[in-house]
Amino acid sequence: MSRGDGKIGVRADAQKNADAIVIAAGKVFAESGVNAPVREIAAQAGVGIATIYRRFPTRSEIVAAVFRGEVDACADDARKRLQSDPPVAALAGWLHRYTEFIATKRGLATALHSGDPAFKDLPGYFRTKFEPVLEELLNAGAEAGQVRTDIPAYDILRAVGNLCVAYDNEGDAHTRRMVDVLVDGLRKV
Repeated sequence: MSRGDGKIGVRADAQKNADAIVIAAGKVFAESGVNAPVREIAAQAGVGIATIYRRFPTRSEIVAAVFRGEVDACADDARKRLQSDPPVAALAGWLHRYTEFIATKRGLATALHSGDPAFKDLPGYFRTKFEPVLEELLNAGAEAGQVRTDIPAYDILRAVGNLCVAYDNEGDAHTRRMVDVLVDGLRKV
């Protein structure tokens, strides 16, 4: 199908199916893990198994698409917060959202580090999406005179990732408190 620019594009119904598959796969993976049967994804998406394999020939391609979609959604959340919240509240709120993103990816860690070529570009994708939005949040806080300017965004992303490692049964509550402590440490005194 032509897009009018001389290039062949994805048909609208095919793109709709691909989007439905990615959304369904995200839900199924959250409930049953990344090794859930493809038939569960097909049922959730309302498509046939052949449709899934036509668009995503391997499970790893579905996992990668889900991961990219969730990275995009989390990054978009930062920009929405910048438009609606005061700078430090936007920063704290997004860092908490980022911890939720990390928490939901615990089950994907093995798959993402499996050496599968479908996952090769995901760490770079993660950084190109998250570092700029965190820098925007930090810059907004700095411009308001409320946030330090001497901590690189990547260091903060790594620090929050380290805070998300649960060592006991407190898990999320502990992580929330530690992120709040981190945000307090980012405040300009």
